[in-house]
Amino acid sequence: MASVVKTSYIYIYIYIYVYSSNIQCISTKSRYLFPLLPYQFLCFSSVLMAAENFPLQDRVAIVTGSSRGIGKAIARHLASLGAKLVINYSSNSAQADEVVSQINSTSDHPRAIAVKANISDPDQVKSLFDAAESTFQSPVNILVNSAGVMDAKYPSILNTSLEDFDRTFDINTRGSFICCKEGAARIKQGGGGRIICLSTSLAAAFRPGYGAYIASKAAVEAMVKILAKELKGTGITANCVAPGPIATELFYEGKTEEMINRVIGDCPHGRLGVPEDIAPVVGFLAGDASEWVNGQILRVNGGFI
Repeated sequence: MASVVKTSYIYIYIYIYVYSSNIQCISTKSRYLFPLLPYQFLCFSSVLMAAENFPLQDRVAIVTGSSRGIGKAIARHLASLGAKLVINYSSNSAQADEVVSQINSTSDHPRAIAVKANISDPDQVKSLFDAAESTFQSPVNILVNSAGVMDAKYPSILNTSLEDFDRTFDINTRGSFICCKEGAARIKQGGGGRIICLSTSLAAAFRPGYGAYIASKAAVEAMVKILAKELKGTGITANCVAPGPIATELFYEGKTEEMINRVIGDCPHGRLGVPEDIAPVVGFLAGDASEWVNGQILRVNGGFI
C-alpha cells in the first residue's frame, strides 16, 4: 500500500513539474526522462501542452492589409499561435513576401502565402478565400479585416472632397462589408469561427478632422454588432477591435511633430501604442477562450479615450 501511495505522489509531482516547466513530452525521449509515467499519460500531457502553446494550431486565417502596420503584427502573432495565414496586400508585394518569409522560416512546412486583393472588389475577396482553401486544404476559420485608409489632410467635413469621402468609404466600409459577407458564407461553422474587424477608438471621440474616417469606421462597428446576431447558431462570432493612436505609417502620414506630441500628451501612458499592443487582443478574440465575447467593440487605446 505504501508503495502505491509513493508511486502516486511521484506521478503527481512529475505531472506538476512537466506542466509548469513546459517540457514537451514526446515519443521515445519522454520514456527516458520519465520512465515511471504511463505512455498514455505522456501523450495526453503532450496534447495539453500543444493546445496551450498553440491554441490556433492549423486553423486557417485571412488577415487583410497584413503586409505592414497593425495587420502585419496580427498576422505574425496568429502564426505564433499555430495558425496558417493568408497575407493580403493591395500593392506592395515585396512587403507581403517578407512577412510570408518571416512566418515560414519558423516551420518545416509553408504556413503562409501572400495574395493580392482589393477588398472593395467582391471577386478579389472571393479569391482570398479560394486561395486559402486550395493552399491549406481546409475551410477558413478566422477572418481579420485590418485593411484601411485615412485622409492624411485631416480636413473638416466642409473641406472633404467627394473623391476622398468615396475612397475612405470604399475601403473602410464597403471593404469590410464585402469581407464580412464572404466570411459569413464561407468560414467554417460549428465552433471556432471568428470574424474580427478593426475599427478605431476615434469612433467614440468625434474629433474634428476625421469626419469621413470616423463615419466609415462607425458604420463597421454597427455592421459587426448586427452580424454577430445574424450568425446565431453557426458558432461564428463577430467583434471589432478599435485601436487608439498606434505608431504606424497610417498614423504618422500628414501629421506635424506638434500634432504627434499632442496625441502622446493625451495618452496616460505617455507614448503611442505599437502594433504589438493590438495583436494579442486579436489573438485572444481568434481563440476558443473568447467564445462568450460576441458583437462587442474592444477599444484598445491605453486610456487615450
